[in-house]
Amino acid sequence: MLNILVTGGNGQLARCIKDASSKYPNALTFSFRSSSELNIADIAAVHKEFEMGGYHYCINTAAYTNVDGAEQDTELAHMINHRGAKNLAIACDTYNTVLIHISTDFVFDGTQNVPYTEMDPTNALGTYGSSKLMGEQAIASICKKYFIIRTSWLYSEYGSNFLKSMLQYGREREELSVVFDQIGTPTYAMDLAEVLLLFIQDKVADYGVYHYSNEGVASWYDFAKAIFDINGISVQLNPIRSDAYPRPAKRPSYSVLDKTKIKKTLQIDIPYWQDSLIKASKALK
Repeated sequence: MLNILVTGGNGQLARCIKDASSKYPNALTFSFRSSSELNIADIAAVHKEFEMGGYHYCINTAAYTNVDGAEQDTELAHMINHRGAKNLAIACDTYNTVLIHISTDFVFDGTQNVPYTEMDPTNALGTYGSSKLMGEQAIASICKKYFIIRTSWLYSEYGSNFLKSMLQYGREREELSVVFDQIGTPTYAMDLAEVLLLFIQDKVADYGVYHYSNEGVASWYDFAKAIFDINGISVQLNPIRSDAYPRPAKRPSYSVLDKTKIKKTLQIDIPYWQDSLIKASKALK
């Protein structure tokens, strides 16, 4: 039986991992820790948790994910995304634990027009992306056994996310405007959760950086349109440019991820984003 620590235990990805874990009742045992139960920025608390837990794997889903808020709460973003990741890397290296760390497409600046591979140069545009990138770099410099999984546009039936926001706005308003010039791929957190557990179940030892999102490409406008169509919501949806909706943090205009490496390593087929959106919408109902 493999013993697994999941940080950020109240977040949407952790809750999806909890659902997915039911497929492995006799192989994997999980300990979920919320931020109030384990502050990953507290190195002493992290060491105590690992010393007591005897963990084979740690899945770090804890993160400061408010992209615009990070421009104001710079210290907090770096404390969780950088120093928290570094503390987990130190503990994992000390206690011979494999670290599975969730990162983001925001480590890229979006200037490419072809999907980003794991080998492409990074260049984060804002505090959120730079703090996540520094977390990646700390892990790679400390850990011998780690997987960094970059993902994009995560949503699910849990927590706060674009899917749930659009459903709420669509029922409250007659008209909405959504940007059409930011291109990426929506990713269903349940699909990602199942892939994370495959790394453990298959005992993958090809450590390093991987990309995972659902298949296909969309703008935020396309994503919103699909949400309304799938859920039978009638609303006037207007495509707008990003400069018509200024935000504190600059976003990459193109952040599609190349999944060739993870598909070969795990021998998996990845669901198309709209198919997964249908599944998530049914789960919400």
